[in-house]
Amino acid sequence: MMSVVLGIICISMVMFMAGVGLGTSNSATSDSLATIAGQDISLVEAQQQFSLETRTQSIPPMLRPIYAKQIVDAMIYRRALQIEADRLGITVTADEQRERIKQILPTAFSGDTWLKDRYENDVRDRTNLTVAEFESELRDGMLEEKFRQMVTDGVTVSDAEIRQEFQARNEKAQIQYVLIKPTDLASSIHPSDTDLASYFSKNSAKYQIPEKRTVRYALLDLAKLRSSAKPSDEELRAYYNAHIDDYKVENRSHVEHILFKTVGKTDAEIAEIRQKAEDVLKQAKGGANFEDLAKKNSEDDATKPKGGDLGWIIDGQTVPEFQQAAFSIPKGSISDLVKTQYGFHIIKVLDRETAHTKPFEEVRDSILPQVVNAKVEAEANDLSNQIAGAVRQSDRQSLDDLAKKFNLQLGEAGPVTVSDPVGDLGDAADVHRMVFDLRKGELSQPLRLDSGVAVATVKDVFPSHPATLAEVHDQVLADYQRDQSVQLAQAKAADLAKRTQSGDSLDKAAKDLGLAVKSSDSFARSGSVPDVGTAKQIQGAFTLPLGQMSAPLNLAGNWLIFRVAARNASNPDQLASQRQDIEQQLLQNKQEAAYQAFRTGLQDQLKKEGKLVIHTDVLNRFVNSSS
Repeated sequence: MMSVVLGIICISMVMFMAGVGLGTSNSATSDSLATIAGQDISLVEAQQQFSLETRTQSIPPMLRPIYAKQIVDAMIYRRALQIEADRLGITVTADEQRERIKQILPTAFSGDTWLKDRYENDVRDRTNLTVAEFESELRDGMLEEKFRQMVTDGVTVSDAEIRQEFQARNEKAQIQYVLIKPTDLASSIHPSDTDLASYFSKNSAKYQIPEKRTVRYALLDLAKLRSSAKPSDEELRAYYNAHIDDYKVENRSHVEHILFKTVGKTDAEIAEIRQKAEDVLKQAKGGANFEDLAKKNSEDDATKPKGGDLGWIIDGQTVPEFQQAAFSIPKGSISDLVKTQYGFHIIKVLDRETAHTKPFEEVRDSILPQVVNAKVEAEANDLSNQIAGAVRQSDRQSLDDLAKKFNLQLGEAGPVTVSDPVGDLGDAADVHRMVFDLRKGELSQPLRLDSGVAVATVKDVFPSHPATLAEVHDQVLADYQRDQSVQLAQAKAADLAKRTQSGDSLDKAAKDLGLAVKSSDSFARSGSVPDVGTAKQIQGAFTLPLGQMSAPLNLAGNWLIFRVAARNASNPDQLASQRQDIEQQLLQNKQEAAYQAFRTGLQDQLKKEGKLVIHTDVLNRFVNSSS
C-alpha cells in the first residue's frame, strides 16, 4: 500500500520531507498565523473565517480550539494547493464552475440563461454565504477535487488485500472470561473506624465544607397569573385584527411526489430512468399505494421516508413544470410524468386550498394563549417594576410585608451551597449570584425567572471551613471503598492469573476467589463483547492459541482475564457476495491515505523551500482564544 502511495506522490510532485521544527517560527510582533509564498494569513482573516464557519452551528467550548486549528490548517492548505496548481498549470475554468453551479443551484438557470437575481437569492438562502464567498469556496473545492483525482486515479486494491480483509471481517472468536469491576467490590469493603480516621487524616485537604446559606424568598408565580387571566372577546379580536396577515392563506396545494433524478446523466441513462419512472407511474395509476412506491423508488432524500409528502406548497414556490401539475390536476388524482431540471416527477395532489383569510372563529383558540401570555407578561413587568421601586426605598424592610403587599408566595431553602437548587427558584447561575452576593438581612432586587419574579433575602450564613470526619463521613467512606476496591480488583486479577498458570482451570480458580465466569457469543474483529469492550481491546482472542489464557488486561479500570474458547474461520463461499463492498472500502481507505500523504508532502515541500512558515505563537494565541 505504501509503495502505491509513494509512487503516486512521486508522479504528482517532487517530495522533500522537512526536518524537526522546519517551517515554524515565533513572531511576537506579527499578527500573521502563517506566511505562504510571501502572503500572510492574518489573525483577522482566521477570526473572520472561524466566525463564518461557526455562525450556523453550536460548538461546545471544549471543542472550539480543535475546530479553530482545523480551520487554520484548511486555510493554509488552500493557499498551498493554489501554489502547486499554478506550478502544474491546473485551473478551474469558468465553464467548469458554471456547470457545477447549474448542478448545485439548478433553479438559478432557465435553460442556459443565468437568472442573476434568482442566483443571488439561492446562494444566500441555501448556503448563508455571499456570492463571492460561495464562488470562492466552490473554486477551492473543485481545485481540490482535481488534485484528489490526479493523486488517487492509480490506486488499486489487490486480490490478496481483499482476501486478507475478508478473513479479518469474517473470522469470529468466543471467549470464556472473568471481568473484575472495582465498583462491584466496593460494597464488600468495611473499614474500621481507625482505618477511616487514618484515611481521612491523610486526605483531609480535599474535604472542605463550602459556604452555605439559608434563604427566604418571595415569588410572583406566573402560573397563577396565567390561570387567572381571562381575555375578553374584544381583546382577542383586537389581536386578530392587528395580526390579520398571519391568518392569510395563499393558493396552496398539498402534494406527494416520487422523484427520479436526471441531473448529470447521459441521454442513454435518462432514457432508462424515464422507462423506470413510466413503470412506477403505471403501478401508481393502477391502484398501488403511492406512499409505498415513494419510499421504495423516490430519490428525494428529504421526502422519501415520509412517502413522498412535500406538505403544502404555495403559488410560485416550485419550478413552473411542477407547479403547473400541482395546481391543475384534480384533488386526489395522480399526474403523468412531469419533467423538470431535477428529473422526472410523479405528483399526487392530496388537497388544495384557494387564497383566503381564516375567520376569527377558526383561529380563536390559537389566539387565546398569545393574548394571555401578553397580558401576563405586561402584568409581571409592571409588578416587577413596582417591587423594584419598593426595594430601592429600603432593602432592609420585611420580606413578609413585601410579599403581603404584592401578593407573593413565600418560601425558604437551605442551607444551600452555590451549586444546590434554591427551593422553587431553581439552580440557575443568576439565582446563585443573587443569593451569594447578598448581605445577611438585605433584600435583593427582583429577579426574572421562567417561573416568575423572585425577591430573596439571606437568613443565615454558614462560612466555609475544613470538614470534620463526622460532617463528611459518607463521602470519606465512599472514597475509601473506591480506592481500596481498585487495589482489590488488581490483586484478584493477579491471583486469578497465577492460579490458572499453575494449572487450575478458569472455572475452579474463579470459584475459589468468589468470581463469576462468563461466556461470550461469537464476535468478529469489528465487533464487541457486551460489558467488556470492543474486539480491538481484546485482540488476543484472535491471536492466542485456542484454549490459552490471556494476561490480565486493564480495560477502563476493570480487569479482564479470558480464555480463547473457540475460533471460527471465515467461509470462503461468502467472499463473492462481499467482494465488491470490501474492495470499495479498501479502495476508499487507500485513496484517502494517498491523498493525505500528498497533502502532508506538499506542505512539507513548501516548508523545505522556505515558502511556508507557520508562526506558532500567533497560531496558539488564536486557537486558545477560540474556546
